[in-house]
Amino acid sequence: MHDTDVLALVAILDGDEEGGPLTPGHLRERLNLTSGAVTACLDRLERGGHIRRVRDTADRRVVHLHYAPHGTAVAREFFRPLARGTEAARARFDEAELQTIMRFLTVLNEELAAQRRPEKQ
Repeated sequence: MHDTDVLALVAILDGDEEGGPLTPGHLRERLNLTSGAVTACLDRLERGGHIRRVRDTADRRVVHLHYAPHGTAVAREFFRPLARGTEAARARFDEAELQTIMRFLTVLNEELAAQRRPEKQ
C-alpha cells in the first residue's frame, strides 16, 4: 500500500475536527494534496475495499468517507501488534505516571495542532 493511502486511512479513521466523517476536501487539506491526487488515492482505497464514499442525505453534493467492512478488518489486523505492544508498555506504569504521560501527550498534540493551523494576521 502506498504511503499516501496509509495516511489517508489514518485521517479517515480520525474523522474531522468535530468527530464526524471526513470529506475528500478535508482529506486534501489534511494531507496537503491536490484534488486529483486525493481522487486517485480514494479510487485506490475504494477499489481495494478499504473505504466507502457515502453521499450526505441532506446535501447530496457532500461526500463522506467511511471505512468499509473489509477496510475495518484490515486495519484491525494491521494495528493489532501495535495495540498489544501499547498495552504491554502501559501495564508497566502506575496510574499517577499514566496521568502525567496523558497530560504530556495532550499538550504535545495541542502544540502540534497549533503548528498546522495557519497564522491569523
